Amino acid sequence: VQLQASGGGLVQAGGSLRLSCAVSGSIFRPYIMAWYRQAPGKLRELVALITSADNTSYADSVKGRFTISRDNAKNMVYLQMNSLKPEDTAVYYCNARLGERSYWGQGTLVTVSS
Repeated sequence: VQLQASGGGLVQAGGSLRLSCAVSGSIFRPYIMAWYRQAPGKLRELVALITSADNTSYADSVKGRFTISRDNAKNMVYLQMNSLKPEDTAVYYCNARLGERSYWGQGTLVTVSS
C-alpha cells in the first residue's frame, strides 16, 4: 500500500488548508484512515481518523476546526483544517490501518505563522 500526502504549506494564523492523501496498491474501503502530526521536538500524535463506516474521531486540540473525510471511489482521504493556529505547525502524515497492518505516507509540512 502506498500513500502520497499533499497540500501542506505556509499559512497565516486563522487561515485554512486542505491536506489530501492518495492511496494505492490495495482495496481502500476497509482501511481505517488517519492523519497524524509531529511537531519539532515532539512525539507523533493522532489528529483525526475515519473508519470504513465514516465514523470520525478527533484530537481535542483540533475539534471544531479540522474535518477528516474520505472518498472511497477515488481512494482519497482529506483533512480540512480551518482556524489554523501556530501550534498546528507540524509535519502531517497520512496513515492507513487494517488489523495489524499499518502504512504511512511521506508527510507534508504545515507551517502556521502568527
